[in-house]
Amino acid sequence: MTDFPAPFTEQDYAARMTRAARDAAQTGLAGLLVTPGPDLVWLCGYRPTAVTERLTLLVVTPGSEPRLLVPALERPDAEAAPGAGAVRISDWRDGQDPYAAATGLLLPNGRYGVSDVTWALHLLGLQEALPLTTYRPLSVVLPMLRAVKDEHEVARLAAAGAAADAAYEEILSVRFSGRRERDVAADLADLLRRHGHSQVDFTVVGSGPNGANPHHEAGDRVIEHGDTVVLDFGGLRDGYGSDTTRTVHVGDPTEEERRVHDLVRTAQQAAFEAVAPGVACQEIDRRARRVIEDAGYGEYFVHRTGHGIGVTTHEPPYMIEGEETPLVPGMCFSIEPGVYLPNRFGVRIEDIVTCTADGGRRLNGTDHAMAIVD
Repeated sequence: MTDFPAPFTEQDYAARMTRAARDAAQTGLAGLLVTPGPDLVWLCGYRPTAVTERLTLLVVTPGSEPRLLVPALERPDAEAAPGAGAVRISDWRDGQDPYAAATGLLLPNGRYGVSDVTWALHLLGLQEALPLTTYRPLSVVLPMLRAVKDEHEVARLAAAGAAADAAYEEILSVRFSGRRERDVAADLADLLRRHGHSQVDFTVVGSGPNGANPHHEAGDRVIEHGDTVVLDFGGLRDGYGSDTTRTVHVGDPTEEERRVHDLVRTAQQAAFEAVAPGVACQEIDRRARRVIEDAGYGEYFVHRTGHGIGVTTHEPPYMIEGEETPLVPGMCFSIEPGVYLPNRFGVRIEDIVTCTADGGRRLNGTDHAMAIVD
């Protein structure tokens, strides 16, 4: 993969922070407090080289310029961030109280949304400095903050998906039989990196009975002729996630293995065809689940049908019963139904899909048919 996406601009980050401040106000929050992690990278492009006990805090409040408080020794890095021009940066020095420095940026009795990865050390320090402030996790008060992607974000997700597809196409020529799961997983990780991934988050290789565990960690089991093998892998390329699953077979599958694979394939297609603006997330789950339940395998579909993806490989929205959030063009998420027969085998097929004005668009393009491997 040689194509490089256009970098996000200061204007892109300014627009994200403006939208975040507006959403915070509509939810009744005084603002958002964001510490190092995916929300900070998404909002202002700053990723500290090391996350330590020193407080780094982005404060986004309605009607005010965003403020970024950083340790003084890290200020040059913060000022070099691509969104630095859209925030006002201040610093604190070792020996000073960072929470005292933060108090001037907050309302003494404000209610704030806080990024989920905020250290307890920092949250407790803020509470001690401003005991009348209250805090709620961002995933609770603004779960859809990053859910709707712009065209440049979708392009990065598409590039990550294409890279994962290329890795899958190459893994099909690797020998499976007689090798340990962890060896095939290592091959997958190497292929992802070769195709531009800077970070590999997971390489599930579930062979035979291990495939009945949806999140099986590749181990020392030797893959045998006649095994069904679930391959679920992904990570980050240019800051955005990939996540795809295909199920392959070592040698010719049995009639039942083919039947279950065809069932999951049909369920995945039914869920994909349901994607459209205004459709509730739970309806995507219902469409896939109905196909599997009607075939008598409902008890063996043991997880949600999908999850959002962006700067992390798992994020809102979730395709699960009870999630009534309507799909909006720009939302990107997985569709990954599966059937898991305990102590026997499992099958899962997963694509990343984006909602468009006209329906769904797959960001993975590899064949859904059960590939036969050696």
